[in-house]
Amino acid sequence: MPLGPWKKKNKSTKESSHLVENEEIGGGHAGGSAAKSAVNGAGLPPPPANLRPKLVFHTQLAHGSPTGRIEGFTNVKELYRKIAEAFNISPPEILFCTLNTHKIDMEKLLGGQIGLEDFIFAHIKGIKKEVEVFKSEDALGLTITDNGAGYAFIKRIKEGSVVDGVKVICVGDHVECVNGHNIVGTRHYEVARMLKELPRDKPFTLKLVEPMKAFEMLEPRSKGAKPANDNKIGTGRGTLRLRSKGPATVEDVPTEFEEKAVKKVDDLLESYMGIRDTELAATMVEVGRDKKNPDEFAMALDEALGDFAFPDEFVFDVWGAIGDAKQGRF
Repeated sequence: MPLGPWKKKNKSTKESSHLVENEEIGGGHAGGSAAKSAVNGAGLPPPPANLRPKLVFHTQLAHGSPTGRIEGFTNVKELYRKIAEAFNISPPEILFCTLNTHKIDMEKLLGGQIGLEDFIFAHIKGIKKEVEVFKSEDALGLTITDNGAGYAFIKRIKEGSVVDGVKVICVGDHVECVNGHNIVGTRHYEVARMLKELPRDKPFTLKLVEPMKAFEMLEPRSKGAKPANDNKIGTGRGTLRLRSKGPATVEDVPTEFEEKAVKKVDDLLESYMGIRDTELAATMVEVGRDKKNPDEFAMALDEALGDFAFPDEFVFDVWGAIGDAKQGRF
């Protein structure tokens, strides 16, 4: 991603504005172009000049806004800060972003990669709500993900589940508190574990924040789209890979092996942990790509992602999924 010094231009010039005149929400055209300025990463030394992609992306607020131009971000938190600057809002107001659609489409979530021609829609905080749920079964039927900046939210609701019967809870809702305990800043897998460990046959309380919606977006709640092999994000010839550690890089579009392996590992994350996280899945595939056996993979995974404390059975299944993808067995 763009790295290096960045200075604001004089506000009196048209080029200085973050916003593009006369481009309104409702089918904005996705586009990207080269930028002439760059931004330094958060405390990281700049990479060599030939590794510094100079890119500009277009963005809108999902409920309706002019079009903004953003550049110079190296991770998701910096991306949110740039969007907030463009629209004069506070970064914590942003719940999550979708690519190439203003709808709350969980299969178009911005994750670890952005197509070079993708259009970014930012979903900001809307109505707050407090809900009491009676946990009549061990599983609530929720899949949790997070925005990479401290907000966990609901990615999927299983049909016929406990939560499916509470119609005020919707896909896209940010989980702010569980039984009065503020969980802002808590990772998605920790939130999923917290919900799983709530005692059965007792009520609990959720404080939620739903994304702000434009009038035309109000519709019956969605349970979240099912993942599909042909549901690909990114129309550009390359993608911008956002990393939690180190600078962002421009990479080729993922190979068929990478796409299939990442999807399968993401499915395993949901099955074992109740979360979906394509960036985490991609990291696991990257770790296992050149490993020769499951023991070598387990050691490398523990070194790279030890904080997750993955169970042995899960690690073995991930190794099998990567191997199946290599052999084209999907």
